[in-house]
Amino acid sequence: MIRPVLFDYFRSSASYRVRIALALKGVDHDRVEVNLLEGGQREDSYRARNPQALVPMLEVDGRRIVQSLAIIQWLDRTYPDPPLVPTDPFDQAHVQALALAIACDIHPLNNLRVLKHLAGPLGAPQEVRDEWYRHWVKEGLAALEATAAERSGRFLFGDSPTLADICLVPQMFNARRFAVPLEPYPLLVRVDAEASRHEAFASAHPDRFQP
Repeated sequence: MIRPVLFDYFRSSASYRVRIALALKGVDHDRVEVNLLEGGQREDSYRARNPQALVPMLEVDGRRIVQSLAIIQWLDRTYPDPPLVPTDPFDQAHVQALALAIACDIHPLNNLRVLKHLAGPLGAPQEVRDEWYRHWVKEGLAALEATAAERSGRFLFGDSPTLADICLVPQMFNARRFAVPLEPYPLLVRVDAEASRHEAFASAHPDRFQP
């Protein structure tokens, strides 16, 4: 297999997820920066590769995989050790539900393109955009805290990192960027701190890739 290429933006939480998964799997890869703030994702050369004009995208042997969770699923099946989801169907559904609570319920409402649309065509001032962001993050994290409580260990599920933690850590990073109070979510704060001490998570942190 040719060395994979990750099309990435350092502060994209979806890209951050994939960097964590690549590090957990120990997959050597190359990286191409797509600057979202400068519109790199909308350039013709990138759109020709990825019509969704989003990051991340993983290119492997001339094939392209888009959407972070699809990329992570491919990685988990191609590089099965360590597994990112449990084998038991009920446990697997629980971990996927935790991950999707972030990737589908919190993140899309606060994506950069959504915030830009609020600012541009809708003319929402900064304080309104910030309140929009914090509202959906707080609502989502409260539900996640309660859902994870019964089955958490060192991580959101048990004592090893899973897909749920891969989604949690970037979301917590963004919550801090937007000054979301995290005191109401002690479980999430504890798990985020535990994961962030893990080398794979630390190596994927945006600070390591900031231009």
